[in-house]
Amino acid sequence: MPHSDVSHVSVVIIGGGQAGLSVSWYLTRAGIDHVVLERHRAFHSWRENRWDSFCLVTPNWQCRLPGHPYQGDDPDGFMLRNEIVDYLDGFAASFDPPLREGVSVTRVSPVPGGYRVETTAGVWTCAQVVVATGGYDQPIVPPYAGAIVPDVMQMHSADYRRPAQLPPGGTLIVGTGQSGVQIMEDLHRDGRDVHLAVGPAPRSPRKYRGRDATDWLHDMGHYAITIDRHPDPIKALTQTNHYMSGRDGGKEIDLRRFARDGVHLYGSLAGADGTRLRFLPDLEKNLDDADRSYCGIRDQIDAWIATQGIDAPPAPPFEKVWRPEAAVTEIDCAALGITSIVWAIGFRPDYGWLEVDCFDAQGRPLYRRGVTDVPGVYFIGLGWLNTWGSGRFLAVADDACYLAEQIVQRARAGAQAAE
Repeated sequence: MPHSDVSHVSVVIIGGGQAGLSVSWYLTRAGIDHVVLERHRAFHSWRENRWDSFCLVTPNWQCRLPGHPYQGDDPDGFMLRNEIVDYLDGFAASFDPPLREGVSVTRVSPVPGGYRVETTAGVWTCAQVVVATGGYDQPIVPPYAGAIVPDVMQMHSADYRRPAQLPPGGTLIVGTGQSGVQIMEDLHRDGRDVHLAVGPAPRSPRKYRGRDATDWLHDMGHYAITIDRHPDPIKALTQTNHYMSGRDGGKEIDLRRFARDGVHLYGSLAGADGTRLRFLPDLEKNLDDADRSYCGIRDQIDAWIATQGIDAPPAPPFEKVWRPEAAVTEIDCAALGITSIVWAIGFRPDYGWLEVDCFDAQGRPLYRRGVTDVPGVYFIGLGWLNTWGSGRFLAVADDACYLAEQIVQRARAGAQAAE
């Protein structure tokens, strides 16, 4: 489409990942004309922003995209990166969505009767817009990263693929969310000298009392709790995901065991100057807090098993296999042979192109189940959009179905008003 052209569709979906295409699946079934605009290739993040050994952390059975549930022979396993991409490509091929790849949206602004969507491939007008770009636009790197000597290579987790990318020597990984701990294990297994700045992320059991912990939690209704019924919604919205691993069939990540096996642990990274790095004296607290979360999940499962009268094998008691002797608050990279840093402290979204009044003072979108107060503007694919599974394969179909229903209702109401 030449840049000067203007096309009209009822709905523009911005983002060609699993969330945006799930909405497209329902709109296609409802006969609503729409277009899906993806600035890269569909499922770009899964193809390009995952390391070689990446695998799902949630079991394969939780992959429940609309009309396309997981149908492989290992529902309790954890798909590898390429298997995930194959699953997603199969989903897209199952209904042939009106997808335009390589199209970046540069501006969305209100116009009479709807919205004007400006892109690198021309302009669309529409009555309704679905924002499905996710929250991973801008990798976060702290301001003091610029004060570190250039001799120390720096990389964000989004760019990490394999240990060979990093120079010989030690590596400091900053952050203990899912990416940080899994990259830490990747490097440790490669025989690297690994240092880890431990943040406040919680951890979870993996296999517990004969089943995966996520299976127990699903049966307990944990994943069906909506954000408006959550006992601590602020914590739910701001807390980093519990860390564990799907590697080697699924296992727990106990940082104390890695410390016992040679990984160097520190508290939260607080600053840097030249070759010197400063840490908060919070390592033991962060480890204790993660273990408290871990044991809390075990206790919930134990209570469920007892209440339901389920015959499940007992579990050994939890024990701390390592404790820090003293808080290390400063190290010298040169002295310790640290030649690289991997930042694994997350991302922030970029909605600078969306000129619609649906954000709070901090720039976060305001919505209820993805529906904003601005007529015809919706969000999907964000954590806790409605439930824990909203930002994951487990519940994105439920969210997409709900949004599609709202979109169809609005489209029909508009058509009736025009008659």
